[in-house]
Amino acid sequence: MTEEINNCIKELKAGNLILYPTDTVWGIGCDATNPDAVKKVYALKKREDTKALICLVANQAMLERHVKEVPEVAYDIIDLATKPTTIVFDEPVGVAKNLIAEDNTLAIRVASDKFCQYLINKFGKPIVSTSANISGQPTPKHFADIQPEILKGVDYVVNLPDVNNDPSPSSIIKLANDGQVKVIRE
Repeated sequence: MTEEINNCIKELKAGNLILYPTDTVWGIGCDATNPDAVKKVYALKKREDTKALICLVANQAMLERHVKEVPEVAYDIIDLATKPTTIVFDEPVGVAKNLIAEDNTLAIRVASDKFCQYLINKFGKPIVSTSANISGQPTPKHFADIQPEILKGVDYVVNLPDVNNDPSPSSIIKLANDGQVKVIRE
């Protein structure tokens, strides 16, 4: 696993795209602070850059560095969630501008699997995580379901087996600074 993490970091630092297993489904990833790398993700997915992408952080400390103000309830949601849960926060900071939605929000998830935690910790910055499919196509549940176009479009494919037996996209909850909570995807 160390070799895979080092290979990923080399690619991420170069502004390249990786295909990696996340705590949900296989994801296309890049350095979330690099606008050119983020642009490559939108291009590969054939997706408008007005449709925001999810970003993974290694821990709550990293989350706090990239959100101006983390609402208290976010910590409860992170601690109590029974499945991977992505939270849409107001006023993100220190990430690529083209990653931020038009309403100045960003979807962030604290990674819950070891590989992602180690990778992001060692990289020291958030990583984009978006499902490994062309926009509008079904989300691939397993590595074998990933389209050749995606496999060819990334710079590095992590060589790790499918560990998630029942992969599904994360829940998404929007937390506004004014206290409003909205479930976007259960």
